[in-house]
Amino acid sequence: MSRQTIYVAAVVIMDPTRRVLTVRKRGTARFMQPGGKPEPGESGVQTAVREVAEEIGLQLRAEQLTAMGTFHAAAANEAGFQVVCENFMVTLDDDAGEVLSQIQPAAEIAELRWVPLQQLHPSEDLAPLLTDEIAPAVRRLITASR
Repeated sequence: MSRQTIYVAAVVIMDPTRRVLTVRKRGTARFMQPGGKPEPGESGVQTAVREVAEEIGLQLRAEQLTAMGTFHAAAANEAGFQVVCENFMVTLDDDAGEVLSQIQPAAEIAELRWVPLQQLHPSEDLAPLLTDEIAPAVRRLITASR
């Protein structure tokens, strides 16, 4: 039986200490990166910027985001579905105190949690897309930029 597909765009938001912001939507158990489904006619980056603003109140600009590519995994909260995610990344700098103070759960987000990048491994409360696909890609990007 083939899986149905959910298309989304999302953003890895990393602070200066290499903690990654994760969100848990109301009525779900797993944390993931902020993001969501595109509106008609939206590009991936437009979706990512809009979803981050709606979900956590963080106002990003498209030029702040680094495109990471498209990732696939079993959907964390929808049994029998796969998720295809166009993912972006932003690293907040040491002067990000004001930006960090903007971040609050909104819309369908029930909870926020900062997780050190090195602790993003498969677990019952983290989305497989984040732990199996995106976190390793972030680690590779960091290693390549040294």
